[in-house]
Amino acid sequence: MAVKRVISFLIRFVPRKYLQSVSGVFMKLAHWFLRGSQTECVVCGNHYRHFLPYGRLRARSNALCPGCLSLERHRLIQLFLTRKTEFFKKQLKVLHIAPERCFLESFKKQHGSGYVTADLESPWADVKMDIHHMPFTEAQFDVVLCNHVLEHVKDDIQAMTEIKRVLKKGGWAILQVPFFSPVPEHTFSDDSITDSRERERIFGQNDHIRRYGKDYPVRISQSGLRVREEIFSFDLTKEECHRYGLVPEIIYIGIKE
Repeated sequence: MAVKRVISFLIRFVPRKYLQSVSGVFMKLAHWFLRGSQTECVVCGNHYRHFLPYGRLRARSNALCPGCLSLERHRLIQLFLTRKTEFFKKQLKVLHIAPERCFLESFKKQHGSGYVTADLESPWADVKMDIHHMPFTEAQFDVVLCNHVLEHVKDDIQAMTEIKRVLKKGGWAILQVPFFSPVPEHTFSDDSITDSRERERIFGQNDHIRRYGKDYPVRISQSGLRVREEIFSFDLTKEECHRYGLVPEIIYIGIKE
């Protein structure tokens, strides 16, 4: 419990640039110290006794891979793409918005020049862009990956409308957002709340624009995408969830018809 409290404190109160300057050494030590066979990172392939705890308000056990820094949501997406799609079976045109570093090498290896990363600020983005007005032609991509991005943008429905525009007919997008318990019936935002700690309490992070509710699938459909709620992770066994460090959650797919 003491380790979890320390990690939560560091994530919340120490500027990211300082954390990044020392995290490399810490992760290398953790990588060797935690070596074992009880858990497996499906992103980087490393095995550990357990993953590191991670979380802002309350650190979660078995969450952060010290090898590639993947979290539960990244490993779930990796497993879903591998088991349930053709993502790793053929070359596709893929747009990865706000790309996570843990995915870059394998996605680029699979899709080559068809893999495009894009973001307004990310150092790993090939294209600097505003998600509300993307600099791509219509029907350019087979797949769009947008993982924990929409809670940060001013107009999420406009952003998803842009995602629909750049998708090919029959193309699909993974549109994951965070949900915080208790999940409200309706998505909530309030720009009048300006105190950083109060925004963190209400929205999960102080840089989140909104707190998503049970109406999230409706918001996706308002962009013109057909929604599919993929319950793949709920069919996994408890043993698989522990081994891969997963927390079952619905994967929201938006399909362009």
